[in-house]
Amino acid sequence: MANHDTSEPQIVVYGASWCPDCRRAKQFLSSHRVAYRWIDLEEYPEAASEVESRNDGKRIIPTILFPDGSFLTEPSNDELADKIGLVRSATSSHYDLIVVGGGPTGLTTSIYAARENATVLVIEKSAPGGQAGVTERFDNYPGFPDGVAGAELAERIIRQAERYGVEILQAVGVTALVREEPLIRVDLSTGSSVYARAVLVATGSTYRRTDAEGEADLIGAGIHFCATCDGPFYKGSKNVTIVGGGNSGLEEGLFLTQFADHVTVLQALPTLTGSKLLQDKVLNHPKMSVLCNTKVKEFKANESGKLASITLDHEGKEVMHETAGAFIFIGLDPNTAFLDGALDVDERGFIATDQMFQTNIEGVFAAGDVRSGSTKQIASAVGEGAAAAIQIRYFLESLAARV
Repeated sequence: MANHDTSEPQIVVYGASWCPDCRRAKQFLSSHRVAYRWIDLEEYPEAASEVESRNDGKRIIPTILFPDGSFLTEPSNDELADKIGLVRSATSSHYDLIVVGGGPTGLTTSIYAARENATVLVIEKSAPGGQAGVTERFDNYPGFPDGVAGAELAERIIRQAERYGVEILQAVGVTALVREEPLIRVDLSTGSSVYARAVLVATGSTYRRTDAEGEADLIGAGIHFCATCDGPFYKGSKNVTIVGGGNSGLEEGLFLTQFADHVTVLQALPTLTGSKLLQDKVLNHPKMSVLCNTKVKEFKANESGKLASITLDHEGKEVMHETAGAFIFIGLDPNTAFLDGALDVDERGFIATDQMFQTNIEGVFAAGDVRSGSTKQIASAVGEGAAAAIQIRYFLESLAARV
């Protein structure tokens, strides 16, 4: 069950754990921080009558009930977005600045630009706040000595942007960026287009997942993608687990030894793939062990909804591995597919920029986790957003001087 509110959620999702459309609907609601109650028909078969009563006797899932008594069956993300009242249409066709990506980087840039009276549109494919909004807690963000919940921090930044008149579209993707002198055309997944004098791409990156059963439901509740961010939560834990035997996994595993009593590294390949130096450190560390030829089959929760164990396939045999937390380091993909090669990228697919955050297309800038060379930390993401805003201001001033 996902519930980001203290009251009982009024939206009810009927489905089953094996149903991909159910997982997609749950992910969509969770990413938009919409509380819902999840009822698995395999666990509660008596609830099937509720589904059948609304679908002419058919057991179609997901079936989602809403507080007004209405329901949706197998809804698309667009249908869900419209139902929960997300803003998906721009009020204008032309802006000074369009920000693609509504995470901390993009929102910071929008705040700086809007404060200087620029008209700003933020377009977010998922929910404003980005990964910050679905991160359980930040203990390393300046200004919050007691830490801050990711959802709270995201909401604060969103409110600040809206205070300065920033327009935000949710659940709207960008399908193309095209330079049409003297403007840049931004094509939207809704079929419309908007235009801007400058564009910032701040779409971030996505951590690769194992796609094992139970993973999606436990992200932030025992499954993490940043040891620097979440490692301190596991101080004194008996065991935490790293999934991935490359450089990132080994480095973060070594980092976690200062908190947990033991760190287990799981590697799907026959050998670790990190540098020889890191391998030596890990293999000789008294608080670390390595299991190669090991794949994750399922993440299991305890009664409190927190990760308790992982079912492994170790050399062809099923093994139960108890762990307090799992940190996934099997790669990071930049969210750049929509660009279709329009911008130059590095060998890993991250957007290449100069020191002024300018890409190879005049007027198109990039910052944050999607940019080549960024550090993938929220504090630096906010910093890049502010720095990019200053460079965009200089660019807009130069355009005015040309007239």
